[in-house]
Amino acid sequence: MSRDKLSSDSINQATKSRAEFSEYGDAKGAAGYKGMNDFVGDGESAVANPGGSFFIAPPEGGFGKLTVGLAWNNIIVEKSENFIDRFIKKAVKEGVDLDLGCLYELENGETGAIQAFGELFGHYDHAPFISHSGDERTGDKAGDDEELFINGAEWKNVKRVLLYTYIYKGPTNWMQIKPVMRFSLGGKDVLKLRPHISKEDLTVCALALLEKKKDGIQLTNVSQYFTGHPSMDRAFGFGLKWGDGEKDSDS
Repeated sequence: MSRDKLSSDSINQATKSRAEFSEYGDAKGAAGYKGMNDFVGDGESAVANPGGSFFIAPPEGGFGKLTVGLAWNNIIVEKSENFIDRFIKKAVKEGVDLDLGCLYELENGETGAIQAFGELFGHYDHAPFISHSGDERTGDKAGDDEELFINGAEWKNVKRVLLYTYIYKGPTNWMQIKPVMRFSLGGKDVLKLRPHISKEDLTVCALALLEKKKDGIQLTNVSQYFTGHPSMDRAFGFGLKWGDGEKDSDS
């Protein structure tokens, strides 16, 4: 067998593996762990399973406000710092800080992130036409703890939006926290998902992808888990730069 043949086969095999590994857009990395998120309550059965999608046609006059809400349980666990603490039954009570966010790409090529960390709260009336309700660190609010608002009247300027949630602080146990994400328009919930896996090293969950198709919305249940924002970004090809940091204790 010739050397050229071997090189050609290797390239073809690598391309095949890449296609199977990351199927979204200009992905530069592997897909995340695909978990079976709970499909909660009413919604479109077409998106009940990960990978499922359906098309939402724009109503007459266009879309209004699109709302993404996240609610979670503020579970409290006793965390012993060392053996002596456990021996004398001294422990620190620790809650959970969960955050809601999105990656976006506009039609003009602009990309970015909306989330409480970094105070990336966005803008509703001008680009990127997505805003965040503000940071909620306890999960104790009635109703949704954090929300994203997408300006449906400007949907023509948006190419795609990846909705995600991540555990910023506290027990990294999705099955205990039991967050619920809902996507609604016109006052009706279209999709409700609950991250639901037992792996505790995957703190970021990509929930759903909104893509513009024929002026409407192609909604896909993603349900993929990652170790961090950079690996999620690489899987979907938004191409952002990520750095480490912590929230300011006074904000």
